[in-house]
Amino acid sequence: MAREAKAVLQVDKLEAVADRGYFNGEEILACEQAGICVTLPKPMTSGAKSEGRFGKQDFVYVPEEDVYRCPAGEKLKFHYANEEHGQKMRRYWTNACKTCAIKDQCTTGKERRITRWEHEHVLEIVQQRLDQDPQAMRRRRETVEHPFGTLKMRMGATHFLMKTLPKVASEMALSVLAYNLTRVMNIVGTRALLAAIATPIACRYRVRLCPAFPTMTQRPS
Repeated sequence: MAREAKAVLQVDKLEAVADRGYFNGEEILACEQAGICVTLPKPMTSGAKSEGRFGKQDFVYVPEEDVYRCPAGEKLKFHYANEEHGQKMRRYWTNACKTCAIKDQCTTGKERRITRWEHEHVLEIVQQRLDQDPQAMRRRRETVEHPFGTLKMRMGATHFLMKTLPKVASEMALSVLAYNLTRVMNIVGTRALLAAIATPIACRYRVRLCPAFPTMTQRPS
């Protein structure tokens, strides 16, 4: 979806903000390689963290040494790599767990093992981006959730009345157009909108204000 938006906007770089439900390592990697700057939170799926023990985020990766530093200060070294679900995963652990004073807060096994994806540095960049701008997700909710909530409310419980993708797409386009017109009238007023429509240059562009669509794209000649 982000790549399609980038192509429509005809830009070299694009910023994309999504919620944690879209978190996928391979998709994030593809976006970064395509010049799309992604911001989204990582799902908290750590069983250890939910049980009150240290999670993976409590272990600090040291790229210069290719090791993880645990909360006790020990270094988990790389031991081997294997493929899991088509992804190359690297395994880290240390034998110091046997005598660690806080082992009970870390693992119930013989030692704590950390798994690292070969492209995990890309995911770390995404997390750093979110840490530097913690309000990014709030802005997304305020600008994206509101339009879709309003559209769903206006369309009613049945949502789409038409069938087949082309007809549903047309119905959605009309709903978005109605939303955009309402939005413009609330911002600049009815008179300013009518004046803008009467301007000759307005005929050359489609102005899309709903965040689900690119903003201001030139109509093909």
